[in-house]
Amino acid sequence: MRSLSADWYGTEPFSLRWGFKYKSELIVGDSRDIWVFASPMSWTSQLVAVLLCYAVCHPSFTKSRRRRRSCTSMAAFKRKRGGDGASDKKGKKGKFVVDKGETPPETEQETQNEVTVPPPVSMGKWTNKERVLIFSSRGINFRTRHLMGDLRTMMPHSKADTKMDRKDKLFVVNEVCEIKNCNKCLFFEAKKKQDLYMWISNCPHGPSAKFLVQNIHTLAELKMTGNCLKGSRPLLSFDPKFDKEPQYALLKELFIQTFSTPHYHPKSQPFVDHVYTFSIADNRIWFRNYQIIEEDASLVEIGPRFVLNLIKIFQGSFGGPTLYENPNFRSPNLHRREIRLAAAAKVREKQMVKEIQKIKRQDAKEEIDNDVTADVFVTPDERKPVHIQTEPPAPKVVKKNKHKAFKRERMQRGRR
Repeated sequence: MRSLSADWYGTEPFSLRWGFKYKSELIVGDSRDIWVFASPMSWTSQLVAVLLCYAVCHPSFTKSRRRRRSCTSMAAFKRKRGGDGASDKKGKKGKFVVDKGETPPETEQETQNEVTVPPPVSMGKWTNKERVLIFSSRGINFRTRHLMGDLRTMMPHSKADTKMDRKDKLFVVNEVCEIKNCNKCLFFEAKKKQDLYMWISNCPHGPSAKFLVQNIHTLAELKMTGNCLKGSRPLLSFDPKFDKEPQYALLKELFIQTFSTPHYHPKSQPFVDHVYTFSIADNRIWFRNYQIIEEDASLVEIGPRFVLNLIKIFQGSFGGPTLYENPNFRSPNLHRREIRLAAAAKVREKQMVKEIQKIKRQDAKEEIDNDVTADVFVTPDERKPVHIQTEPPAPKVVKKNKHKAFKRERMQRGRR
């Protein structure tokens, strides 16, 4: 069946001009279009075909079909970033029609309502194709998972992958980056479900650095007032100490290549409205994210925030010769062991104090039994010579009172 042309529709009412049967073909049409049904058909089928052609040829149908074709043609035309686009690079013109009815012919009022759409902002070419793979090993907690989500949101040139098994070696990460077409990697390694290590590597040749991540605070946890456009390009601010020591200079270049959004990246926005700050304090690297307020150019923290404690810098990717080792680093296992030993020392000290107090109490009781002050008021007397009697003492002579009456007389006197 011949397709219907959408380039015309008449203003006069439609009329079916002619239709006849030639051999085994049914030919139906008017002065402009012809439909040929090449299969043998009965008279009932021929009548249905004639009605169908009449419905298709109606002007209302042709108008809706024309509108659909125009919409699909607009959707099919996709302007690529940095491409040629239309032949006119000055920008295409969009028409704003005042009436909502049918499109009338162009007039002076219509030309006045035309607005010129500016060309794309990003006219350059995406040459710095840095891609960062952000993923982790199994055993991470919810805080690390939210931190990874925040980093993927802030970095439009990042990619994600499934968690890596803890039994696999770290050299497998290079193969994963090659499969994902990434040349940078942020790998979070969890140990003992409480320690978090972060690897920043330039895959597959190196160098790479290993950090201990501490004091993690995510976007949802801090509830800060700052906000920035998703996908916008950040400014990177570094502490002056990064240029004084070689290990920090190497880390600075690694941070620049990893965290900075490539210019003209397809998913990035051509705006600069936030700052990543890397400052060094207490032999650690402190990461902060701030929004730039346009009114007074002040900074408001957005988040997330975390602290990186450098452990080692390797020449290769996830291994190789050690370029630098932090002498001030103490492993979390050693730190927890010292805490346990300090707690045990406190317990032993308490036990020793109790034993000393018990001994003092026993000594005090013995002193009370043998009190020295008990003989303070006893006066010493003269000692007499010891006399041993060998003979019995002489009997004492009892002298009777001659004036004392007898008992009988005393009793009689009492009765009187």
